[in-house]
Amino acid sequence: MLRGILTVGGWTMGSRILGFVRDILIAALVGAGPVADAFFVANRLPNLFRRLFGEGAFNAAFVPAFASLLTREGHESARHFAEETLAVMTFWLLALTLLCMVAMPVIMLGFAPGFTDQPEKFALTVTLARIAFPYMPLICLTALLSGVLNGMDRFAAAAAAPVLYNLVSIACMLWLVPFVPTVGHALAWGVSISGVFQLILLMGAVRRAGMRITLPRPRLTPRIRDLLRRMGPGVLGAGVSQINMSVDVIIATLLPAGTASVLYYADRLNQLPLAVIGVAVGTALLPQLARAVAAAEAGGDARAPQATLNQAISYALVLTLPAALALVAVGRPVVEVLFRRGAFDAASVTLTEQALAAYAVGLPAFVLIKVLAPAFFARGDTKTPLRIGLWSIALNLALNVALMGPLQHMGPPLASSLSNWANVVAMAVVLHRRGHMAADRTLRLGIAKMALAGAAMLAALWMLQRLAYAPLAGDALWRWAGLAMLVGGGMLAYGLAAAALGLRRVLRRRD
Repeated sequence: MLRGILTVGGWTMGSRILGFVRDILIAALVGAGPVADAFFVANRLPNLFRRLFGEGAFNAAFVPAFASLLTREGHESARHFAEETLAVMTFWLLALTLLCMVAMPVIMLGFAPGFTDQPEKFALTVTLARIAFPYMPLICLTALLSGVLNGMDRFAAAAAAPVLYNLVSIACMLWLVPFVPTVGHALAWGVSISGVFQLILLMGAVRRAGMRITLPRPRLTPRIRDLLRRMGPGVLGAGVSQINMSVDVIIATLLPAGTASVLYYADRLNQLPLAVIGVAVGTALLPQLARAVAAAEAGGDARAPQATLNQAISYALVLTLPAALALVAVGRPVVEVLFRRGAFDAASVTLTEQALAAYAVGLPAFVLIKVLAPAFFARGDTKTPLRIGLWSIALNLALNVALMGPLQHMGPPLASSLSNWANVVAMAVVLHRRGHMAADRTLRLGIAKMALAGAAMLAALWMLQRLAYAPLAGDALWRWAGLAMLVGGGMLAYGLAAAALGLRRVLRRRD
């Protein structure tokens, strides 16, 4: 297990680094203008389908079934199941792709309503969406092959596939631009071409693993029907957060030009701690919490599940709170160093910094959702988090409409942050009423000490920004050194304050 975690983690980190290189190039070449807006909105559609059907929901249903067949019935039975799944997925994915390509102008009316009064920008968005949409079936089939490899305890190729997405996108920006009308066209072609490369990589890896999969005639066998039934709740659960993100994009198209691009750049910075902290804590918590619940129901320590949940909350907040505070306090240097060059000017830096601060307000809430949801899942309750999530979608939409006028580009990210906090409160209230959650003295003491350590970090960042970063900000190269001093100094200040306050003992639950 540890080897698999390290393999996936290493490739994921490599992909994140290349992703930032890709975003830096996009910012330099197209900034936060109409071409960038068109591409980010167009690319949202295939990625929405990918996240709904091709990743979490599918893997959660397919991998356990495939691994179980491999263990109980052997290689051939598992291979036949993979082939049946591949045939059905290929059929409906191709049909869906053809339908969406034909209906793309109508679909974009829903995704980009604010572009309709700018015919050239709307037409560009439709064109880029059509170029990028083939990525959807390609990456969904890649997800199936990744599931086969993961079911065989082979993780490297599947984890490396996203690296190709960024490499191909970077290559297309560097070499394809002279041959296409805009940088947006090069980026859109890069999306679809990367899907081809990822699928080829996974096909080769599956063959090397000894699983020679062919493409039979599609049939809804009992095993496929059972797979689709188990995928249903996962698709709905994944849809909550994805619909929330899509609402932000739709509202952004109704705001001034460049807003969709500004929100993309800000969200990319906000996603790094979300991905690293939220997913890691949530993934590690579920099996531990499930064991604690099972032991309590069997007559063991009834307080163990609550203690486990409280400890997970502490771990999540000790990392998330300083990240959120730092993004609010020194968002401008971060945006300036990473993106300010070429077409990304000072005005774009200011808008992105403000949007980033609005997203960062909700950073702890987003991570806490990942922590609280397993408290329901460990008890077999998948409906309550879904109902609360659907309610948060409605709240997010209402807040977007209310805030888009007075706050402009800060409206959508702040609406997301507030709806995420409402989601956390609702989940916590339900868990508390059921007797599954109670903030003990150790957790309350830990949060107070985290707040004090965060205040010390903010003071250090305030001084470093003026004494270390500001004198170097005039030179593009030296800005990197100034940002490094900000990041290192902030981490050091938080760590020293946490040590002086005895936060480590609290996290180990010794107070």
